[in-house]
Amino acid sequence: MNKPVSKVREAKLELYRKKGKIHAREVKGRFNTLRWGMVWFTQIIFYGACWLQWDGRQALWFDIPHEKFHLFGLVLWPQDALLLAIALILAATGLFLVTALAGRLFCGFACPQTVYTSIFMWIETRVEGDHLARLRLDQAPMGLRKLGLRAAKHALWLLFAAWTGISFVGYFTPIRELLPALAGWSVGPWEGFWVVFYALFTYLQAGFAREAVCQHMCPYSRFQGVMFDATTRTVSYDAGRGEPRKGKGGGDCVDCGICVQVCPTGIDIRDGLQYQCINCGLCVDACDEVMTRVSRPLGLIRFASEQELAGQPRRGGRPRLAVYGGLIGVFVALGAWTATQRSLLLVDVLRDRGSLAREASDGRIENAYTLKLANLAEMPRSFEVEVSGLPGIELVGARRFAGEAGSIRAVQVTVAAPADAGPAGARPITFQVRATDDPATRVTEKSTFVLP
Repeated sequence: MNKPVSKVREAKLELYRKKGKIHAREVKGRFNTLRWGMVWFTQIIFYGACWLQWDGRQALWFDIPHEKFHLFGLVLWPQDALLLAIALILAATGLFLVTALAGRLFCGFACPQTVYTSIFMWIETRVEGDHLARLRLDQAPMGLRKLGLRAAKHALWLLFAAWTGISFVGYFTPIRELLPALAGWSVGPWEGFWVVFYALFTYLQAGFAREAVCQHMCPYSRFQGVMFDATTRTVSYDAGRGEPRKGKGGGDCVDCGICVQVCPTGIDIRDGLQYQCINCGLCVDACDEVMTRVSRPLGLIRFASEQELAGQPRRGGRPRLAVYGGLIGVFVALGAWTATQRSLLLVDVLRDRGSLAREASDGRIENAYTLKLANLAEMPRSFEVEVSGLPGIELVGARRFAGEAGSIRAVQVTVAAPADAGPAGARPITFQVRATDDPATRVTEKSTFVLP
């Protein structure tokens, strides 16, 4: 007797849609204007800030060899890492707040991948033509015209990417020094490496990877959904108003497909919210243009919440937003307090381990110390050292030391105290170091004094 053979249907997991290169159609509208406004705003800052000067030096400069970051008149040191941590926390919390309010606005308008992809696609459009011309060029056999257009496009891409790499490195090596060094092929190995690496990275990411970064490489697209709720406003298709399509039964959607043609990630927003959507709003501009032509109300595709699309009344408070806003306020206050309270003088006290204590000719007990004086100010200063904690304790020798601008100086000091100043053993003492030109710049450090 033959047993029935069960057939197992094979399921294939597709990591990406095999739909070929996306040739997005250009569209005009308020969101496209805002998007290009962000491109100009971010790139003017990126390409222009490295040329700003402040007190005879570059205003924004990561001086890695000297472990300093120049931010106009503010100089930050590794000891100020807390400020960097606060800035990163503020950036992350701000991103969470914006996402909870209106979805992936950062992705659609300010993400470097989006910005540089837009620039590269603009270059491609000006060289090869609109989306239909580019599609025809892709399908055409290789010839002199196609070769010439492709060569011109990639040459412009590489030129733009090279300037991007140079500008990036210009924040670490002053760009007014970097350009002559590049012209004379006399850059250091690390500068040369990062110029080439960042240029190629920009060229590959914005020229070839494009939407694949948003779809498959960016982790934010995978977990951004947990920040949404029913009141988050995202780019949405109003199916209740648009269906059925092509006017059958009164639906406003004419099924023109332009919303898909303009999408930089190639999705159909009418299928509902998808993780690939970067909330750029281009499909809103495209649909509004079509609705205007067919004399229908605007907003068939718009920024709308799940509650709004369902016709539900808007709920009251949103605790999530209150938490994000509260955290931003707390960290702004903490950052401001940290910046105002940071001292331009750092002191580290090290005991001389080779000789714990010695008896001087006058019978007093002496201990040796090394003081590391870090002058974080951008000007030379003089520092005076005092010691306290035991009866009759005092410094032997020099008490005033000079510190060069932005430098760390190690000085040797000897402290003496009467033999009967206290019980035998290690006794607590305190060093006070102050700037002679500014008594408010004062640091107190604890140490120990050994009595035999």
